[in-house]
Amino acid sequence: MSAGERVWVEAVGITAPGLANWQAAREVLRGESAYAAADMPLPAPQLLPPNERRRATPTVRVAFQAAEDAIRASSLDPAALASVFASSDADLNIIHRISSALTQTPRFVSPTDFHNSVHNAAAGYWSIAVGARAPSTTLSAYDFSFAAGLEEASALVLADGFDTLLVAFDLPPPQPLFEKRPIACIAGVSLILTKARRPESLASLRCSHVHEASTTMAVPQLEELRHGNPALAALPLLELLALGRSGRVVLPRGSNAGLAVTVEPPS
Repeated sequence: MSAGERVWVEAVGITAPGLANWQAAREVLRGESAYAAADMPLPAPQLLPPNERRRATPTVRVAFQAAEDAIRASSLDPAALASVFASSDADLNIIHRISSALTQTPRFVSPTDFHNSVHNAAAGYWSIAVGARAPSTTLSAYDFSFAAGLEEASALVLADGFDTLLVAFDLPPPQPLFEKRPIACIAGVSLILTKARRPESLASLRCSHVHEASTTMAVPQLEELRHGNPALAALPLLELLALGRSGRVVLPRGSNAGLAVTVEPPS
C-alpha cells in the first residue's frame, strides 16, 4: 500500500504476561497501572464449539484469546470479516512431538497432532467457530511476522474492500528447539481494520516502507516483552492507540527494513 492510503482500527485485542486483555494493557500502556508480569492460564476459547475446543492446541487457544478480545469491542459481525493469521513458527510443540514420534518404533503420530500440524490451523478453527467465508491468509515472516500481517491485512482492506481481522501469535517451543528459537513468552495480538471510519474507530493507520531502527518501549519490562515474542513487536503501535495520540512508530519488517506506521486519532 502507498503511504497516502489509510485504514481504520476498529478494535484491539491482546494476551501476554501481565497484559491479560486490551483493557488491562491499555491501563499499563497509558501509565495508569504499573506493569507486573503474571503467569498466563491456558485460554478457553468461547467461540469454539465443544468438539473443536477439545482438540484445539494451546497455540490455537492463544490466537482465539487475542481475537475474541478484539471481537468483544466491535459491533462488526465476525463471520463477515476477512482474516490474516500471522505466526513466525505456528506450533513448534507439535513439530517437536511429531519429529520425536518419527524416531520411535513403531512410528506412531497422534491423529490429533497431525490434524493440528498445518500452519493455518488457527485460521481453520476460526472459520469453523464464526462461520467465516471471507478470504483468509496465514503467513510467517520470522521475527517480522506482525508487520507482514499488518501489511497483508491492510491490503485486504484497501484493495479488496474487506473489513479484516489480524491476529499475530507465537508460543515458546520446547527444548531442544528453544535453543535455536528462544521465544520467551506466550503472546497474541489482534486488530480489526476497516476501510471507512466507524463510531468505534480508535485511529487511522498509514504505513510505508523505511530503513530505520525499530521504535522501542521506554519501560524496560515492556521493552523486554517486545523482544520476547514476534507478536509483541506491535507494542509501540498499541501504546499510541492506548494513549489516543497521533504519532509515528517503526515496526521491524526485515533485517535492515522497517514498516513506519503513522497513527492519527479521529478528529
